[in-house]
Amino acid sequence: MRILGFLPRRRIFVFLKQNHTLAVTGSDLHVAKEFLIKGELVAIPTETVYGLAGNALNEKAVLSIFEAKNRPAFDPLIIHTDSIEKAAIYVSDIPEKARVLASRFWPGPLTLLLPKRDIVPDLVTSGLDTVAVRIPNHPLTLELLSQLSFPLAAPSANPFGYISPTKPEHVNQQLGDRIPYILDGGECEVGIESTILGFENDETIVYRLGGLDINEIESLIGPVVLMPHSTSDPKAPGMLKSHYAPRKPLHLYRRDDIVPGGAETGYLMFDRYLEGADREYQRLLSPNRDLKEAAHNLFAYLRELDTLPVSEIKVELVPSSGLGLAINDRLQRASVPA
Repeated sequence: MRILGFLPRRRIFVFLKQNHTLAVTGSDLHVAKEFLIKGELVAIPTETVYGLAGNALNEKAVLSIFEAKNRPAFDPLIIHTDSIEKAAIYVSDIPEKARVLASRFWPGPLTLLLPKRDIVPDLVTSGLDTVAVRIPNHPLTLELLSQLSFPLAAPSANPFGYISPTKPEHVNQQLGDRIPYILDGGECEVGIESTILGFENDETIVYRLGGLDINEIESLIGPVVLMPHSTSDPKAPGMLKSHYAPRKPLHLYRRDDIVPGGAETGYLMFDRYLEGADREYQRLLSPNRDLKEAAHNLFAYLRELDTLPVSEIKVELVPSSGLGLAINDRLQRASVPA
């Protein structure tokens, strides 16, 4: 695995509306399908996070996604479908390495960046000639996708830049006044977004770290080039400089460098509580040092800490291996320098 490097980060603040009208939450596929056919938006569950879904072939629906999230139009979207055969309708080529990975990891937290066909609107891809495609591993959403004649564009169902939602109530708290329906599939299993891969010449490029361990990918197709840095000119979703940020300032520390702060400090720790700090204001990602459990808990615990009466959040970085690379990537994007 080769790493290409990092660029500086920038922090943004997002403030959520209070006392807004809530969307209807339910598990009725017929209701979700009818809204989507009419060009409206529906929040859908995946194994990674909840997505804000609309008909990817309907430019008005796609524009509504950008508007609902306040997402910049230069940040491309991922389209979701339920089979490799359907995915082939929207892309002009699937390289052999992509087929190998798709056959092993779809449905699952893998997104492939592939040359698009003209049927995919440029608005979806932000004018790029590639489109990000994946098959999510959630039974309710797979069944919904199987009943639709179009793919779904579905970035995370949160205001742009804020913490991604892993429960239906998270979606309602932040977008409930902008969409009619949330398809309730329970809590997301993986908890962080999909890994995004592209192919340039003979190299496989990792454009975004995510819920699929890089080691698993390399065991199938050999070494990949890791591009964990952020950019203001994204070639794939999830590459912008600042993302996944709570409203409270977030500071990162190595394990032995974090020390107790004042009474108004929250703490996101990896596997053990910080001595000398109030445990009420601490969250442990994984007492068993399980990186899958840590990834599952990451966004939910950041959200909990963001609602506590604290003025800052101190975060312990996790080990930089396996899914720890993706967890630390999310934390770096959400942070200010410590």
